[in-house]
Amino acid sequence: MTVPDWPTSYGYNMFAFPISKWVGGIFWEHLHRLAATVVGFLTSILAIWLWVKESRRWLRWLGVIAWCAVVLQGVLGGLRVVLYKNEIGIFHAALAQAFFVLVCAIALFTSQWWNEVNSKITAEVDRGGLRRLFLFGTCLIFVQLVIGATMRHQHAGLAIPDFPLAYHKVWPAMDAASVASYNQQREEVNAVNPITAFQICLQMVHRILAVLIFAAVAFSAWSARRQVGSGNRLSKLALGWLGLIFVQIFLGAYTIWSNKAADVATTHVLVGALSLMTGAMLTIVSFRLLIPARAATKTVVEPAGSAFVSSKAASAK
Repeated sequence: MTVPDWPTSYGYNMFAFPISKWVGGIFWEHLHRLAATVVGFLTSILAIWLWVKESRRWLRWLGVIAWCAVVLQGVLGGLRVVLYKNEIGIFHAALAQAFFVLVCAIALFTSQWWNEVNSKITAEVDRGGLRRLFLFGTCLIFVQLVIGATMRHQHAGLAIPDFPLAYHKVWPAMDAASVASYNQQREEVNAVNPITAFQICLQMVHRILAVLIFAAVAFSAWSARRQVGSGNRLSKLALGWLGLIFVQIFLGAYTIWSNKAADVATTHVLVGALSLMTGAMLTIVSFRLLIPARAATKTVVEPAGSAFVSSKAASAK
């Protein structure tokens, strides 16, 4: 928000904004706009390339969706500036995560591995529900990122300044008198904006959801190792996913311990995006490699139906 106008920058055309004025927070905001322009340009090339070269119709339309998403993302970023609405910033952040996952999915769908998987890799039966576990963990992470974006756009600093406790308690008091006392302490220390009971509750939900995500991802990694073996691609990727969650939890704690240092908080957001992307890719790959147990049972009992399903799947490709 250090640049108050859009699409211009202090009245200048964005690409003609003098470098001498790139100082302080203006440097980062203007760089953000230029980077967004580059991403939009590359996405346009991607969409055109897919439409001209790609034979799979559904993948061509994914390129169109990616282009529409990046355009909407730019518009939301601009409206966030000119309307000064925190709610728009939350949607802006959530769409950025979804766009990142979509582009990574397109990269996966156009890879040589994806196109050759049917002929070189034998599908296994998903007897442990791995596909649903990966999907559930990924959805939890996306909800967590939306909550994190909501917290960031409140612009009230840290609603809870200590960790692992919260105002020296397992669950902090959130009555009016307690919140007033918290704000008085904050003003004496660093004079930040006042916080509300809602913001305190939101951060507690963020912490609880972090524990649930860790449990879900850990169980997914254990289930993958148990079902497909430690040397399997899915098992290794699930273990890496769990490693990212470990790093993310540490960064979340360190964000509080460092009083929300900019580099730590930014890295926390970055690893969150990587965790979401990894979970999404795991989900997509598991749906490609694993057959639902119910479908596998039907294949054994009804071979004629299985042939129909196989031919239908082949024609869909």
